[in-house]
Amino acid sequence: MTNNFDRAFSSLLGNEGSYSNHPSDPGGETMWGITLTTARHAGYAGKMRDMSLEVAKEIYRERYWRPEFDRMPYIVAFQVFDAAVNSGTVVAVKWLQNAIGVKEDGIIGQVTMAAIGKRDPLETVIRFNSTRLSFLASLPSWPSFGRGWILRVANNMIKAIG
Repeated sequence: MTNNFDRAFSSLLGNEGSYSNHPSDPGGETMWGITLTTARHAGYAGKMRDMSLEVAKEIYRERYWRPEFDRMPYIVAFQVFDAAVNSGTVVAVKWLQNAIGVKEDGIIGQVTMAAIGKRDPLETVIRFNSTRLSFLASLPSWPSFGRGWILRVANNMIKAIG
């Protein structure tokens, strides 16, 4: 498979806005969807409002993208990447593993990759997003952000069917 990252990053920006500091967001201050905490851990020391798109892209590549995403169907890779940004990479990989029927250990190894290859990518996306929505609906911040999350996942599913 080819490098899926640039395409996925462009699609992700359709889901993530620029600067935000919503009082109900447990992530706090964000720019391009990257929280202040994540930015600091990645070595960014500037003001969040000043974070360039190039810096954000590098943080996404290093913190949320996995090399295995380049070896799976793009429609699956993008869903997992997008969920990793919202809920963490290990959680997103476990949702993927649940969708393809393998042990949920949060690691994309040979067993996971083989199972992805045996599954219909669209079915994987549907199962994955069903698990994701169930999780999001259980969060205490659902009343504040649920509508946006539903729209995000719906948009992602439209992207999956082209």
